[in-house]
Amino acid sequence: MSYFSIAGMQLTLSYGNNLLLIGDEIIKLKQRFPWVDMVVLSELSLYGPEKKYAEVFPSEAEKYFCQLAKKYNIWIIPGSQYEQVGEQVFNTTSVINNHGEVVERYRKIYPFLPYETGVSAGQNFVVFDVPQGRIGVAICYDLWFPEIARTMVCLGAEVLVYPTLTGTIDRKIELTLAQATAVMNQCYVLAVNGSGDCGNGQSIMVAPEGEVIYQAGEQQAVFPIEIDFSRVRRSRERGVHGLGQPLKSFRDSNISFPQYDKNKCSKGLAALGTLTIPK
Repeated sequence: MSYFSIAGMQLTLSYGNNLLLIGDEIIKLKQRFPWVDMVVLSELSLYGPEKKYAEVFPSEAEKYFCQLAKKYNIWIIPGSQYEQVGEQVFNTTSVINNHGEVVERYRKIYPFLPYETGVSAGQNFVVFDVPQGRIGVAICYDLWFPEIARTMVCLGAEVLVYPTLTGTIDRKIELTLAQATAVMNQCYVLAVNGSGDCGNGQSIMVAPEGEVIYQAGEQQAVFPIEIDFSRVRRSRERGVHGLGQPLKSFRDSNISFPQYDKNKCSKGLAALGTLTIPK
């Protein structure tokens, strides 16, 4: 079987402890749609974007989700929360399997600077296996950097998941980025935003050839969607609509891109100035 069902959970959340609310919504989802294999929450869904809630991992919330995952036989990507590591704080998401085990943790590589201050950048890419295929996970602003998606795909990812917290005018741009990322990498892309205090919604699921499978409005929405991994493999084998085969061309090219040489890149971008909030 090549099918795996993922439910995006665009919940209306406030700043503060949302743990039990999220747990109740997961239970209701599993009761209504018992065939769902995985749920994905939005970025910083547990407490909102306040670093005072940062915890050492395994956090109490992570332990709670492990119990829930095992009891209801469901994978959980519970958005993210701030992780305390010594003097550093990371924006971290856990990947919990249906046996209640933490199989991966991903630390956001691109904090939303200069606004998400005091948050350190992660260094590692995360992909993980489900019985039907391989999934990659990144967080929100990481979607703006095509290198993140391409790296996960080069590590074998066929579905890219982005827990997101966006409440600003650029959400529509992110919808375009999700479509472009899907078709350039011939994979599914799921970007789950929050609503209420924690985002302006418009979560999106895009298919491997760029078409939008589902796009939410700005209010609370829970949307279970069946992923077909064979559709990814067919697109990568034959090309987008039987035409462009970008991953094969990328694989077969022997070019070295100058932008990945830090010395050359810095010279070209030096005139941009420092990374600060516009005045």
